[in-house]
Amino acid sequence: MTENRFLRQIKINKEILSKIARIDEFKGLWHGGLRLNPQILGKLKASVIITSTGASTRIEGAKMNDDEVARLLRGLKSNPPKGRDAEEVAGYADLLGRIFDNFKTLKLTEGQILQFHKILLNFSARDEDHKGKYKSKDNVVVAKNEKGEDIVLFRPTPPYLVKKEMDDILFWTNEEIEKKDIHPILVIANFIFEFLAIHPFEDGNGRLSRALTNLLLLKNGYSYLPYVSLEEIIEERRTEYYLALRATQKNHKTEQEDISPWLNFLLDVLIEQARKAKEIMESERPEKLLSEKQSIIYDLFNRDKTLSVSEIDKKLKNKIPQVTIKQALSRLVSLKLLERIGQGRGTRYKKL
Repeated sequence: MTENRFLRQIKINKEILSKIARIDEFKGLWHGGLRLNPQILGKLKASVIITSTGASTRIEGAKMNDDEVARLLRGLKSNPPKGRDAEEVAGYADLLGRIFDNFKTLKLTEGQILQFHKILLNFSARDEDHKGKYKSKDNVVVAKNEKGEDIVLFRPTPPYLVKKEMDDILFWTNEEIEKKDIHPILVIANFIFEFLAIHPFEDGNGRLSRALTNLLLLKNGYSYLPYVSLEEIIEERRTEYYLALRATQKNHKTEQEDISPWLNFLLDVLIEQARKAKEIMESERPEKLLSEKQSIIYDLFNRDKTLSVSEIDKKLKNKIPQVTIKQALSRLVSLKLLERIGQGRGTRYKKL
């Protein structure tokens, strides 16, 4: 039975239970102790939409940094996005904003997922034929080896089985969430893994899986999700993300199937997200919201000193990629910790 397979691949041990307990302990703290000004929360949510959109699209190969994402979204009403990266950014930001604002009324159904996919690809004319529809051709996951040859990493569900397998996992997920016999995080992790294993769409599966993770966690009471970017944490651990997926996928639909590698990765991400949310709760100081790399860059600035990207790069002795430096600077500007002076190659930054 398919339902037995979904249960069988969830292996619970003390480590997993301990991680879930840590996440749920903070969930209770957030509900019981949040005293932040609604204006601060509103600014955080707007910032997270930018950060999450940039991170989620970059995980899939887009190149836009957070500053470029913010600029695009500000001008979206008068300037439709041009180019693949811009189209993906506009679609993800739209979808995530809808989820943050309307999660209480949104349901996990086939129709809703198809609608989400349509929103995700809404700005892309070249995806017109397949947006909002399950795939009609195989989408084998490949990578190139040192000789430039394609190596098959994973073979997702073939098109003719997609609807059945999606129906199965949707039914199981909704039933288990309602019954409450299994912890919701275990159910969510299993659903997201199965969704990625099915790879139901021609394009957009990774981005949609992260949007659905936000939705399901919000619907199950993890209400701090809009204030700390889940996608940013995943992007920072991108290598671990793919290793965990591949380690789990290699035994998919075998007697040895076990989602523990994927489950542990997701739990670690959620623990880090809870840690960051706790810092928000405990202090309104914006520097508390920074990642480790953002803090390193912020600490380079003295009160009256201005620095350029290349100067920061030199000070860090090339230990942080320039693209990450630019993203960090954009984040520091959005939190009003730094001021941007000038434009283009002459841009410099100063501590506020």
